[in-house]
Amino acid sequence: MTVRRAPVVAAIVLSMFMSAMEATVVATAMPTVVADLHGIELYGWVTAIYMLASTVTIPLWGKLADLRGRRPVMLAGMALFLLGSVLSGAAGGMVALIAFRGIQGAGAGALQPVALTIIGDLFTIEERGRMQGIFGAVWGLAAISGPLLGGLIVHALGWRWVFFVNVPFGLLSAALLVAFHRDPARTTAPGPLDVAGAALLTLTVLALLAGVGGRSPALTLPLAALGLAAFLAVERRASEPMIPLTLFRDPVIATASVAGALMGSVMMASLTYLPLHVQAVLRGTPTAAGTAVAPMLIGWPVASAVAGRLLARTSYRVLVRTGLVAVGVATFALWRLLAAGAGTSAMRAVMLLFGAGMGFANTALIVMVQERAGFAMRGVATASTMFFRTIGGAVAVGALGALLARRVAGDVPESLLREMLGPEHGAGVDPRVLQAAGVHLSGAMVTVFGAIAVLGVLAALTGPFFPAVERRSSTAPAPVPAEG
Repeated sequence: MTVRRAPVVAAIVLSMFMSAMEATVVATAMPTVVADLHGIELYGWVTAIYMLASTVTIPLWGKLADLRGRRPVMLAGMALFLLGSVLSGAAGGMVALIAFRGIQGAGAGALQPVALTIIGDLFTIEERGRMQGIFGAVWGLAAISGPLLGGLIVHALGWRWVFFVNVPFGLLSAALLVAFHRDPARTTAPGPLDVAGAALLTLTVLALLAGVGGRSPALTLPLAALGLAAFLAVERRASEPMIPLTLFRDPVIATASVAGALMGSVMMASLTYLPLHVQAVLRGTPTAAGTAVAPMLIGWPVASAVAGRLLARTSYRVLVRTGLVAVGVATFALWRLLAAGAGTSAMRAVMLLFGAGMGFANTALIVMVQERAGFAMRGVATASTMFFRTIGGAVAVGALGALLARRVAGDVPESLLREMLGPEHGAGVDPRVLQAAGVHLSGAMVTVFGAIAVLGVLAALTGPFFPAVERRSSTAPAPVPAEG
């Protein structure tokens, strides 16, 4: 029996829609969450812990997909994601929310990389390019509806429901996978899981994020360096390494990893801190904050769909370079707009360009990496590429959160910031105090987005280093027999 591709694609579309909604809905609600639960100093960590958990588990899920099969790994990750979503919605404080977001992030580590691995199994290179049109429509719909739905949920039901909304999508996606997807029958027994590598990778990333976040950097950053050295030593000897170091001998995968880390940093930092700027500095509503970032999640899928169709007509390098230049220009322009005190209309135009750049670059990188890796290592290669993008985002969010906290320390008390983020936007506060706080916070945001612009320009500068790659011919995948 062959895999019936349409229901499997539907399951993947649902999981990706859930992931896309997570980005827009939660980002829109976060200022309101902080106003309710307090703890502005932990603002960045609500996102950073989610990114941390997904970062350290992405390679694990990818390796498990190669060793144990795509379907059971995808289902396990989805179950963990939904558990974290329900617990996050029930959180009674910022510390509990951060812990539950960690559980949610651990499950999220499986969703996109394993989904893209399944697509790589089922479709040829040319078909994968055309599939980007479907995924583009999904991301576009989520981007349009996410901020609006987030704003409606926050106002009508409360911020907790932005997490509960994941449940129906996840359950339906899981049901479709169970009913219609089968992994190939295996001819050899799977090798042992690299537990030591997973533990050392987790330690390294934890220490790195703590260090860049300003938490005992004299201790945590050297610990991260030692953890990395130990991880590399273990990976060289492991029979089934968590991240096979041989992957990075390929210049395509090595360059894609560097570019991905920089793209991830500017993407997640923008999604995290632009809504805060709109609500606290411009005194916009949660819906306005969401619509400020939504164009990025519209431009991305549209450009991704276009890039998918161009894959058969032009080189990967042209698409990657075009996308990376657009990312660099957009982040620089966004910084200058904030410095000039521009409103959200100009920000939306820039974020649309930013999303288009991400769509062009990321589509070409993912398809090329999957082609170079082959079936046996497709899961871990896809996951490794996403790992670097995710860790770039996690490091940037944590580091910029620490930078923001230092810039406003002593100038904007937490209680005042909560008033500015609340539904009345500080209506009961002395206007002179509110104006002074807005000036301090605006200056801090300009500094944060200046750092984001530097990262965006560095991403653009990786473009010339992407090697010219001769396209390989591809044939349709063979029918996949059902196990059992």
